[in-house]
Amino acid sequence: MDALQLIRKPIEAEMVEYRKVFDLCMQSDNTLLQEVLKVVSSRMGKMMRPILTLLSAKLLGTVNEKTLTTAVALELLHTATLIHDDVVDESGERRGKPSINKLYDNKVAVLVGDFILALSLQNVSKVNSSRLMGVVAQTSQKLASGELLQLKSVHNQEISEAVYFRIIREKTAVLFSACAQAGALSVSSDEMAIETLKNFGEIVGICFQIKDDIFDYSDSRSIGKPTGNDMQEGKLTLPVIYALKSTGNEEMLRIAHAVKNLEANDAEIAALVSFAVAHGGIDYAYQKMHEYADKAKSLLDSFSDSEVKQALLRYVDFVVDRTV
Repeated sequence: MDALQLIRKPIEAEMVEYRKVFDLCMQSDNTLLQEVLKVVSSRMGKMMRPILTLLSAKLLGTVNEKTLTTAVALELLHTATLIHDDVVDESGERRGKPSINKLYDNKVAVLVGDFILALSLQNVSKVNSSRLMGVVAQTSQKLASGELLQLKSVHNQEISEAVYFRIIREKTAVLFSACAQAGALSVSSDEMAIETLKNFGEIVGICFQIKDDIFDYSDSRSIGKPTGNDMQEGKLTLPVIYALKSTGNEEMLRIAHAVKNLEANDAEIAALVSFAVAHGGIDYAYQKMHEYADKAKSLLDSFSDSEVKQALLRYVDFVVDRTV
């Protein structure tokens, strides 16, 4: 049994029910829309966020219809955001496969993203809980805000670790936080436990994004994006930020500013990637990620030991140890 199977083991039956609810949503009598929805549905990946929602719920109680419906709503929100992000970033690839905007065009991608976002809101409206509806609505707002913050950062010449962490909190961690919080809210009224799981989700989300950013310095195509892809889009992530700040290398700083101005050529980006690796950027990013992972695990100390708690601890390990 691999690591992900062990994590899913306590919620195997619930994941089957989750998938039924999700697949039921992704239907349309519009031929083109149904075609695109079928493509989207076939690419659901590891379902890390629904797993977190269901595990968080089961840690505190019994997974119910509210849990499943909200888990679907949050995954639909995540899916819509990815489709829109690929349009904004002018990306033709998502995890090694052609993006929706590449397969069709930007107009289709935006409209399908809008449709899936509407599905998310329609689903959460069914739970008859203002707090759960608020979680989904606020998460949608923060994700959009995070994307705008990142766009602004690309054109801002400041190179800051603090800004980097603010962006990943709003662009990635907020959704993991919402999944854990919503799972807890769907089964429990224990405010301390709900807040603890909300914080747990946020910290796990930070780990997830740091690991994703580390992948950008790898020459392996198996991760689904080419080396230096973030820099091609004007983004400077933790490894290179650390290397630049710790060395003060003027030539590399010049290239970094060229990256942010979208003026760097392929050779300059390759040089900046190599510089970050050679000057401890990857090691520093791993160190920060493991510090956050330890914080996430420590938050679970307040919960009694159980199969579900062990699955959540393994979940943290999976996020930091994953190779894709």
